[in-house]
Amino acid sequence: MADQPHTQKARGELPRSLSGVKHIIAIGSGKGGVGKSTVAVNLAMALKQSGAAVGLMDADIYGPSQPGMLGAGSGAPRMTEGFILPVERHGLLMMSIGVLMEADRPVIWRAPIANKMIQQFLENVLWGQLDYLLIDLPPGTGDVQLTLAQQAHLTGAVIVTTPQQVALGVAKKGLQMFEQVNVPILGIIENMSGFVCPHCQTETAIFKSGGGAKMADTFDVNFLGSIPLDPALMSSGDDGLPFFTHNGDSPTSRAFATIAERLVKIVSEGIFVEDEPTSIEIGPDGGLVITWPDGQVGRLSAHDLRLSCRCAMCVDEESGERTLDPRRVPLGIKIEAVSRVGRYALTCAFSDGHNTGIFGYDLLKEISRKRNDASAQSFSV
Repeated sequence: MADQPHTQKARGELPRSLSGVKHIIAIGSGKGGVGKSTVAVNLAMALKQSGAAVGLMDADIYGPSQPGMLGAGSGAPRMTEGFILPVERHGLLMMSIGVLMEADRPVIWRAPIANKMIQQFLENVLWGQLDYLLIDLPPGTGDVQLTLAQQAHLTGAVIVTTPQQVALGVAKKGLQMFEQVNVPILGIIENMSGFVCPHCQTETAIFKSGGGAKMADTFDVNFLGSIPLDPALMSSGDDGLPFFTHNGDSPTSRAFATIAERLVKIVSEGIFVEDEPTSIEIGPDGGLVITWPDGQVGRLSAHDLRLSCRCAMCVDEESGERTLDPRRVPLGIKIEAVSRVGRYALTCAFSDGHNTGIFGYDLLKEISRKRNDASAQSFSV
């Protein structure tokens, strides 16, 4: 576009529905059955108790838990200006497929439709002004997790595990998935850590203990704390009354309060993402100007980027061989728009109409280095 400004910043802003949310935190586990949803709702209540405005998004489309845990019924959603209004329960704002569909009705959707619903939760639910939006993830490391990592610009993720080796093994996969897409790991919570007898106060490690702390040490991330195995915590989810609000003096509630306090401190201090650029702009020549955290500035031509695209239209997915004919890429090609993809990549709209490529920050650094090396050799000659 010949008449565009000399620089154009990459779009990294959230949609209007999330524009008032300060921090978006994913609560994941990798494995089902570790009490992740129970931890998510009580952690949300603990954050609220500290004075924060908090929302809770139930991202488990096939097995939503939060409506039952918060005592929210189902029915037609309230709307305003084309946006869905979240349900308010116990001072929390909450949205779940469970409040949009008839009770006990199964969700029999293929993955693309379920994924579209997650996008609706991100773009069409008017969350308002929140300090924290917690996202209760489904088990696994699939489409939902990737969509959120790409579109929600997460502040970070909290990993919930139990002490058993099988749970720890799957939780590690969930942690590594977030690391691969540059989502900071805010910390690990060990749930069902031990049972304290209410009569003699003796603690018994029914499912072992200490695995979460060891995992945090192995991956050099924060250990947020342990939640004891408490029958009242389990029954509170069935009653629709969050445990934290009705058992303030119990060891379990104190554990949640401590974890919330640690999480607030970690988020307020910020977690440095080594590979995430501090700025991305379109230069006057239609290429990219990227400033990295170490202060280095990379200048990448649109032509180099277009030839480096690794999408299915440019590279054969089975053989890995490039199918794009370089002669068909105009030398004067320009980038017309650029958008961040989560905290690990960006996508560009080129003047030849191509817009399906995702360029990871590692690839951008490689392209920039090669161009600098070529420039240095040309100058020396």
